[in-house]
Amino acid sequence: MIHQYKLNGYNIVMDTYSGSVHVVDDLAYEIIALYETASTKDIIDGLLNKYTADPTISEKAILETIEDIEHLKTTGQLFTEDEYKDLSIHLKKRRTYVKALCLNVAHTCNLSCDYCFASQGKYNGERAIMSYQVGKSAIDFLLENSGHHRNLDIDFFGGEPLMAWKVVRDIVHYARSKEAEYHKKFRFTFTTNGMLLNDEVTDFLNKEMDNVVLSLDGRKEVHDHLRKTVNNKGSYDYIIPKFKRFVEKRGDKEYYIRGTYTHNNLDFTNDIFHIADLGFDKLSMEPVICDSSEPYALTEADLPEIYHQYEVLAKEMLERGENGNSFTFYHYMLDLSEGPCIQKRISGCGSGTEYLAVTPWGELFPCHQFVGDKEFSMGNVWAGITKPELQSQFKESNCYAKNECQNCWAKLYCSGGCPANTLHATGSLNGTHDFSCDIFRKRVECSMMVKVAETLRAMEESEYALTEE
Repeated sequence: MIHQYKLNGYNIVMDTYSGSVHVVDDLAYEIIALYETASTKDIIDGLLNKYTADPTISEKAILETIEDIEHLKTTGQLFTEDEYKDLSIHLKKRRTYVKALCLNVAHTCNLSCDYCFASQGKYNGERAIMSYQVGKSAIDFLLENSGHHRNLDIDFFGGEPLMAWKVVRDIVHYARSKEAEYHKKFRFTFTTNGMLLNDEVTDFLNKEMDNVVLSLDGRKEVHDHLRKTVNNKGSYDYIIPKFKRFVEKRGDKEYYIRGTYTHNNLDFTNDIFHIADLGFDKLSMEPVICDSSEPYALTEADLPEIYHQYEVLAKEMLERGENGNSFTFYHYMLDLSEGPCIQKRISGCGSGTEYLAVTPWGELFPCHQFVGDKEFSMGNVWAGITKPELQSQFKESNCYAKNECQNCWAKLYCSGGCPANTLHATGSLNGTHDFSCDIFRKRVECSMMVKVAETLRAMEESEYALTEE
């Protein structure tokens, strides 16, 4: 399976099953598109007729290019076969162990964001704060069910988890006290709107959290339009100084400024650039997922502009990188040399199998986006998984189980997409959310282009350095 596209002056060819990415000239680009469906004679005749005015396009040049393509095919870099389909069947039968929990420590929030998927933190239920005993039991459940996994992940989530600050602190201390006994290492992530950040909280999070996600939608007018306090006031002016101080004290530890773009700000790259200009250099911006009846919902008609914005972002990132003021964008962090193992590429995020969400009452769900849907209640932290048949559905859900994924060149990058988005869009875990797929494919194209440009620039700089020596 081959994917070809042109972006920012590059002709890019990707081989799906080997993961090889090639930058080629115009002649090779055209021949690769014809290679599997036309004979050598037809390729030669067609291209010579098409480029009669171009003296560089000769039969010899065409044959030499075909020879190069055949060499890439022989060496497993182009037109490779799918060797992973049988592996997907094996993955369905594998025994899985839990290695990550999302602790919904607060089903309440001090903001009232219009687009909140969690219904302003309540998850369509009652407001609640997780008790220390429930959190302690969740840690025990993870330790007892983690099997061979040594590194265990805990995400503190809400609502707003700082509304359960003391509980978070005590859970972290308890987890740390168990590491030596169980020969495990906990890695903590924390997501916050920043309203309750202070020096004590900042120092603790910067000491204990491996990653912190700070919610900011961008420009003041954009952020304040949908991210309001319970008193209907914008939160931008209040959180920006707190975020700046937090990141300044964090040093070189991981963090992300995470925003959401909607139909209201289709020029969302201006929000990304605004955040970067504030001094933040690790950024993420996600498309809103909401009911199509909402006035801020993204629509199919928005896709051309969304595609354009991702291209604008990629080009600006390259320009800023050359000027020494680079920033990272979460969805463009594509590792073309190694990246996730093939099992991870097929099976995805692990929701419902290796990753579970825990409510303030200790109830288990496949992930935080399923919380509150009783159909997907899987058990609790004391009894464990009480619906193994439900867990099996998630284990069987991967890019090879979905008909729409079979001919998609990006399937080994998305693993079949988000199960929650798929379920909400189609009513099935084995469907696809086409709108999300379209956006995902565009982001992969742009991220590949960025990697291509950065690699070529590094090669040029290396050659220049050797010449200077």
